[in-house]
Amino acid sequence: MLGDAIEIRTVLEPLVERLGYELVYVTISGSKSTVLRTFIDAPGGITLGDCELVSHRISDLLDIEDLLQGEYALEVSSPGLARPLVKPEHFLRYEGYEVSIKAKTSHDGRKNFQGVLKKAGSNTAIVEVDGSMYELSYSDMRKANLVSESVLEGGSRSAVS
Repeated sequence: MLGDAIEIRTVLEPLVERLGYELVYVTISGSKSTVLRTFIDAPGGITLGDCELVSHRISDLLDIEDLLQGEYALEVSSPGLARPLVKPEHFLRYEGYEVSIKAKTSHDGRKNFQGVLKKAGSNTAIVEVDGSMYELSYSDMRKANLVSESVLEGGSRSAVS
């Protein structure tokens, strides 16, 4: 999954889903102290109480599983307006929306793409940027985010949860 801490996600995702939330994104960062960031979502949005509940449950699970060495800080929040796109399902959900994608390798001389997500498949997404279509492999994406919550002209809106 795109830019995701897959090993940690594998352990956390079933717990978060049992609680009724979607685990959108998981990252681990920090060289001196470890920070585990998780983004959760639900059909009605996320409240502070939702974040607190999930934070306590994740913390308990991490203590039992001993997945992180030493001390760590845990952050649980909503994905926000610049929602990370991590799984093919995320891309499918936001067909017709404006996205920003940073590629690992150059495609026709560019690595940064901001435009309309025209089509999403199981391995690639097609983005229209300045009238040109680019088919980008998920495995070649360094980072992908939703730019606009609005469907853009010419976009075919998928159901949004």
